[in-house]
Amino acid sequence: MLNATPIDYMNPPVPDALPLYEIPIIRATAENFKDFGSLVTEPETHPVEIVQWPQPGWRPVDAGTGDEGGYAEGTFKFRWQGDVLYGENQAVDDRYLMGWSTQPGQASTETATVARRQLIIWHANYHPDGGQLFYPTDGQPFVTALAPPGDDLKLEDWVAFYCDGSFGICIHPNIWHEAIAPLADEGSFYDKQGKVHGRISCNFADEFGHFLAVPLTLP
Repeated sequence: MLNATPIDYMNPPVPDALPLYEIPIIRATAENFKDFGSLVTEPETHPVEIVQWPQPGWRPVDAGTGDEGGYAEGTFKFRWQGDVLYGENQAVDDRYLMGWSTQPGQASTETATVARRQLIIWHANYHPDGGQLFYPTDGQPFVTALAPPGDDLKLEDWVAFYCDGSFGICIHPNIWHEAIAPLADEGSFYDKQGKVHGRISCNFADEFGHFLAVPLTLP
């Protein structure tokens, strides 16, 4: 089905409140992260996968073609404004309301009304054309929520990774993801991704009648 109506990511069409589905959180290691991607310590030279253009019929795509679009690189900034987390991806010139620390109908952009223990998200996406790299330029810890590939997504597929700020992450193509949640008020990340920037999305509110709750602290 063609998704012909662009989503207003700064004013998402969600209800004021929904049940929360809290996902588990673990400390990221090279071993437990390997199905989703890799940890990054050298962001400028770390490889980011690009997927060759799909073969539309029986004739194959010529070798060495279909993957020449290159990369978009820039800064991906996240900032908490009261109870609301905003993101700005300068690499692809997009801005987003990423989520909230409380139900959206109760969230304030003026001041934090609750302790910041979780990020409630309404949306996730994956990129079929390539991977994506995030590296914290400020060395601050962050949390990211990921799920494995597949359009038949389930809430129980999700897991949150706590990253201590000494490394970044590079996810494979087709990995479901959403916000990088800084634990400080702001976070700045070097971002590198395929320039085609294909995006396939899931709206948790519409599809599951829940928001996804991402813990921001380890148990």
